[in-house]
Amino acid sequence: MNSSKIQPAEIGFDFDGVIADTVEAFIRIACEQYGHCGIRPDDITHFSVEECLDMEAGIAESIFLQILRDSVGTGLLPMSGAVEVLGEMTEHGPVTIVTARPEAEPVHDWLQAVFPDPVWPRIRVVTTGDHDDKARHIKELGLSAFIDDRAATCQQLHSAGILAIVYSQPWNRDRHDLPTVRTWADIRALCL
Repeated sequence: MNSSKIQPAEIGFDFDGVIADTVEAFIRIACEQYGHCGIRPDDITHFSVEECLDMEAGIAESIFLQILRDSVGTGLLPMSGAVEVLGEMTEHGPVTIVTARPEAEPVHDWLQAVFPDPVWPRIRVVTTGDHDDKARHIKELGLSAFIDDRAATCQQLHSAGILAIVYSQPWNRDRHDLPTVRTWADIRALCL
């Protein structure tokens, strides 16, 4: 990436795995409700967890559906630094989330529960319902850059002429040659 800053209004973010620590919630629920304890984030080496965990696909799907439907009730936490950096970014203009989730309401509820009053109303949420349909939405929104934890999405965005930045997670390491951020401090350095 070049040394010029990306304007906060020109960059978008995926929600799960970038802003929200969906893995922590998944691991906690897997243990508490299904007795699948001892899973570590580094054990999740594929975006489709059933490919890397000894867990029935139906259980994994049930856990993810709980998180998708009730992000507040499942105790979904923000990624370290996300609240602070996004708060700083909203001082420069609106922040955009483009998520593959099918419904925006659980994301809006979570943002309102996690972010302070002046911040959450400045975050717009666009749902696609499909990981492979983000490029169209990102272009329509006028964004030139996007951060996602799904390497395949980032490859598609890159092919569509969007600056795709991978948020490093165990399931995307060594699966791409795109720019990477590891923390929200890295994101702050890119944009502020």
